[in-house]
Amino acid sequence: MTAWAQLLHFYQPPTQTHDVLRRVVNESYRPLLRVLLTHPNTRVAVNMNAVLSEMLVEHGYSDVIESLRELVDSGRAELVGSGRFHPILPLIPAAERERSIRENAEVNERIFGKTWRPSGFFPPEMCWSQEVAGAIARQGHRWVALSGIACGAEWPVGTIYRMRAGRASLAVLFRDDVRSDRISFRRTSATEFIEDLAEWGDETRYVFTAMDAETFGHHLKHWEDEFLGEVLGALGRGRGAASGVTMLLPSDVTQRYPQAGFIEPRPSSWSTSEQDIDESNPYPLWKAPGNDLHALQWDYVHHCVDLLAVAHHHAHGKDARKYAAMAEEQLQPALHSCQFWWASRRPMWDPSMIHRGFLLLSAALLYAAKSIATSSAPAEVKQQTEWRIAAANDIRWLLERELMKADPV
Repeated sequence: MTAWAQLLHFYQPPTQTHDVLRRVVNESYRPLLRVLLTHPNTRVAVNMNAVLSEMLVEHGYSDVIESLRELVDSGRAELVGSGRFHPILPLIPAAERERSIRENAEVNERIFGKTWRPSGFFPPEMCWSQEVAGAIARQGHRWVALSGIACGAEWPVGTIYRMRAGRASLAVLFRDDVRSDRISFRRTSATEFIEDLAEWGDETRYVFTAMDAETFGHHLKHWEDEFLGEVLGALGRGRGAASGVTMLLPSDVTQRYPQAGFIEPRPSSWSTSEQDIDESNPYPLWKAPGNDLHALQWDYVHHCVDLLAVAHHHAHGKDARKYAAMAEEQLQPALHSCQFWWASRRPMWDPSMIHRGFLLLSAALLYAAKSIATSSAPAEVKQQTEWRIAAANDIRWLLERELMKADPV
């Protein structure tokens, strides 16, 4: 009997429009959850970043939340933690990383209530570096989902690796990237997938797949019925090849299979190739060597972060504290991953999405600078702030000039 564990990642950026959100809800979330609720044998982990949880409530789509709550409360699904606004955790400052993970839990607990009890963690885009582990463990998570490319040791099919996370440790579930991509890009069918898993015929084996929830219905029309519905139906009937496959929650996999010792996963993402690893390019869609636009974006991020730190240090007056708080409120959503993804040119490219994210960063820098200007900071600090703003404005000009160029073919 082969065990199959599945994770679905629900996410929309903070800059998403209502029209697009409505399409995703109607094309993907509602049909997908209908399929999952139809089958008593459903076992699935769900990551919903808090930015989307809030967005669904604010835009009148609380039925999506209620359907997820029903799945979890009936034992057919589990919710897992993440970063609130879907940042690339290895690339942001440690304090912002801790805050993102903490606020994701706080917001989702408010929205899901007692249903929110995650033990697992999904790093956005499965972007990983070892310094992220401590922040995950400190929030009480017990396991983390990573891309298979991160596994530099023998591939685990019947055991569970662990990693050290400060004074604690975390179990690691490595995504089967090949099988996950077959599902994500419609390169398999329900029958082929089941037969592939059943061929192992060994009760000590498991497979962990993970992909965007929007794959089903939004990116691939009717795929929630044609793949997930067909697979769940076949497994529920338990005949033929399907009799050799069962679904487990990822948390159950980490508890039922023996430990294989400790490992330090490689810096990577679920979009990283072996060639990227060889070229020291672990996050190719978000911070790639040689991508001038990525370099400009992250230089601007560093200006924002540094100015906010100065603003907080000198925010003693009422106005200074107010503007520092406004800058801090803007910074977390400004760190969302999509603006960098759309700048990757691999082949993703969308100047409007890049610019929307940049405007959030620009607002954070503006309010941080305003806080410093209205504070009692020494004159030399205010002068250094002026120089920093001038440098940031140069970056802004270069970045916008890049966006004005003809789109790549």
